[in-house]
Amino acid sequence: MAVSHDYPEDLDPRVEALVTEVIGRVADKWTMITLEVLTEHGELRFSKIAQLVEGISQKMLTQTLRQMERDGLVIRTIHPVIPPKVEYRLTELGLTLAEAFCGVWAWAAQNIDRITASRAAFDSRSID
Repeated sequence: MAVSHDYPEDLDPRVEALVTEVIGRVADKWTMITLEVLTEHGELRFSKIAQLVEGISQKMLTQTLRQMERDGLVIRTIHPVIPPKVEYRLTELGLTLAEAFCGVWAWAAQNIDRITASRAAFDSRSID
């Protein structure tokens, strides 16, 4: 079955490059989980994000948040107190990305039994 696309033939190559880059980054496990955490909990301190994103190292969370900030998905707010208080929240752009990925979650929920059955059938075959 072929998938049809309604892309114009003269698609701006910059758009194509951006889509490829953003999908690669957002499909990254840590970006997806961080996006989900910030969607569910709103503005959070770094330490709270680290606590909610199980298994992420401090270095990886720092890299993930910096890249998300660079892409305009999060805002980093530094409060002038001692010690400094830094919080992160999704931008409008980040919220729209989270909304777009809700479709992926809905698709996964609708198809989990089919995928699980397919994986079990595949795994049970003898592969030479």
